[in-house]
Amino acid sequence: MSEQKLRGIMDTSMDKLRTMVDADVVIGTPIVLGELTLIPVSKVAFGLATGGSDFPTKTQQEVFGGASGAGVTISPVGFLSVKGDSIRMIPVSSESTAVDRAIAAAPEIIDKVKDAFTAKE
Repeated sequence: MSEQKLRGIMDTSMDKLRTMVDADVVIGTPIVLGELTLIPVSKVAFGLATGGSDFPTKTQQEVFGGASGAGVTISPVGFLSVKGDSIRMIPVSSESTAVDRAIAAAPEIIDKVKDAFTAKE
């Protein structure tokens, strides 16, 4: 019985998180400016904690007590700039980590690989 109640608390928390965080939060709605399209990109992190237990009472019946908590952090990373066949990452902040720089460099690397394959043909 307690497991079902705990699962109910967890399911409710996860449903609430799903309403706050979906794919549209990570990759935002494209902004079209003539031939240029800017696509907002964000980093999302979340945590979830749930717990519960049965407690004895004076009448020898067990009572379930439980709680759940969650937190979400959404941080803008930058914009994907798309113009023709060219894709670039425009970071929002000059303070970047190695991971942020790798993500920013990915479109350029893809372009160079594509150009290399095109040149071989």
